[in-house]
Amino acid sequence: QVQLVESGGGLVQAGGSLRLACSASRNIFSINEMGWYRQAPGKQRELVATATMSDNTDVRVNYADSVKGRFIISKDNAKNMIYLQMNSLKPEDTAVYYCYGRLGNNYWGQGTQVTVSS
Repeated sequence: QVQLVESGGGLVQAGGSLRLACSASRNIFSINEMGWYRQAPGKQRELVATATMSDNTDVRVNYADSVKGRFIISKDNAKNMIYLQMNSLKPEDTAVYYCYGRLGNNYWGQGTQVTVSS
């Protein structure tokens, strides 16, 4: 099992930046995949970015088309944390962002609100 805790959400103007952080309760090297999903009001939860965790020499990253070139997922093995750097934010990026980890089952954080004003 793994517990995931997000931080870093908030209110930002369009064009601005935010960095989300997710702390894991275990060594992230032992987690197959981690990443970020988001859910806007009235919409289904959708993938934002994911990355494999178990091999530093072959990290496979996947981004949603809507965030490619603007968002960057990264990790810090020593701190057991992953991050999502969000640049050039748009109002349509407004959502609750969830940290995700796959370790056999899927695990989720409690979510952090990101609001982008126009």
